[in-house]
This record gives sequence, C-alpha cells and structure tokens, in this order.
Amino acid sequence: MHDYRIRTATDADLDEVRAVMLDTVYRDFGTGYVPHWHADIIDPGSFYLRPPRHTLLVAVDTHDGTVAATGALDARGPAHPPNPRWLADRYPSGETAQLRRVYVRPEHRRRGLAGRLVTELLDFAVRDGGYRSVYLHTNAHLCGAMALWQTLGKIVCDERVERPGAGSDVVHFELPLL
Repeated sequence: MHDYRIRTATDADLDEVRAVMLDTVYRDFGTGYVPHWHADIIDPGSFYLRPPRHTLLVAVDTHDGTVAATGALDARGPAHPPNPRWLADRYPSGETAQLRRVYVRPEHRRRGLAGRLVTELLDFAVRDGGYRSVYLHTNAHLCGAMALWQTLGKIVCDERVERPGAGSDVVHFELPLL
C-alpha cells in the first residue's frame, strides 16, 4: 500500500520532477520534448520555484521517497498564438493562475493524486491573492484527463468543436477559486 505526501518541490527534487514530466510528454502525449512548449520541463526551478506567485508541488511516495506526481501553477495566461485571441484576452497573464504539468506516473494513477495536487494548487492561488481566475488546457485524448477536469471545472473552449479541421485536440478549462 502506498501513501503519499504532497509538498512544495525543492531543488533536490528537480531531477525526478523533470523525469516525470519528460516521461509524460513522450509516453502519454506522443510529442516528445518540444522546446517552445516544454522549456519549463527542462528548467522547472526557474519557471516554478523562483518567481513569486508560482509554485511546483510534488506527491512523494512515502514508501520509497520517489516523486510519483507533479503539479505546477504560474501567473502566465494562455498565449496567442497558438490559443485563440479571445481566450488569451479572457485569461490575461498576471491575473490568471494557470495550472500546468499535473502529471502522475502510470503506476501511481487512480489514487487521487491529481485531485489532491489540484486542491493544493488552488489553495496556493487563493492564499497568494490577486488571481481573478484559474485556467488550464489539456489534450482531450489523455487517459483520465477530461474526466478529471470536467469534475473540477468547466470547459470554456473545445478546439475540436470551435476550430474543426485545425488538427487540435486541446480543451481549455476554467476552475473555480476555492
């Protein structure tokens, strides 16, 4: 039986964090590392540990001390392009807490880790103050992603519907601040 502790990541965690994130983009996304999409994965400390109002959380398996899951939050709203202009305008940088990199290693899935990480990230957004909304996007075909995000928030843009034929399976969500 595994038990997990959710905590803020430290510099000592960054190699394992990077491994969880890279494994996810290669295995689950099938894209591999794409520099303009994934620069934060290579240097998560600069993106999430150092800037004020940003955070990086880890779920650590208390049995062996390994990082089983990650979740991050920053103050960068969705950029245009590639996102629709109206979406970038609705969720401006500085006012929007964006959830990122909520990834769980396959052997640790279905144990509530993503939900626990999101709860802690939303708590951080409220404690930090100044955020007017919480935004995220996901690929509609990722295992479990749509079900999770639909229970926690509402779809604000489904690119499969709003941009048919564009080849995008991205779905954008807004989550309520707790």
